Amino acid sequence: MTTDGDSASAERLEPRYWERKSLEEMNEREWESLCDGCGRCCLQKLEDEESGEIHFTRVACRLLDTESCRCRDYAARFRRVDDCLSVRPLDAQKISWLPPSCAYRRLAEGRGLEDWHPLLSGHPQSVREAGISAAGRVVSEEDVPVHAIVEHIVQWDP
Repeated sequence: MTTDGDSASAERLEPRYWERKSLEEMNEREWESLCDGCGRCCLQKLEDEESGEIHFTRVACRLLDTESCRCRDYAARFRRVDDCLSVRPLDAQKISWLPPSCAYRRLAEGRGLEDWHPLLSGHPQSVREAGISAAGRVVSEEDVPVHAIVEHIVQWDP
């Protein structure tokens, strides 16, 4: 998840580059521009040990600004948060931890971007307008005791 959320800079990228390039072929700027800024990748997830099923919660990483859904220290996130997940390179296990709406997951699964994605809509607010963003709908992990995270399991649409 990028910090600047400037999908407007996408105009300077090759048009619809994600339809011609694999995720592995993308440069850093192209890769980063795929992030829609929903914030869902920065939420705590719980994995059922028996079934392997991933349960999403509304508990956000302490670095996530819960109103803007932007990382407060994107450049240093891996140093500051031990379990911050780098999705690049993307593999099957990482894909399962990303929400179904995530551009990285969608492209890895052979699906295109949704119409609300900022690269198609032309504006970052389309993520909120489509109800995809976690902004304003989550709580910081600093406010939830570890034993209570299970009480915050949510079903995100879509």
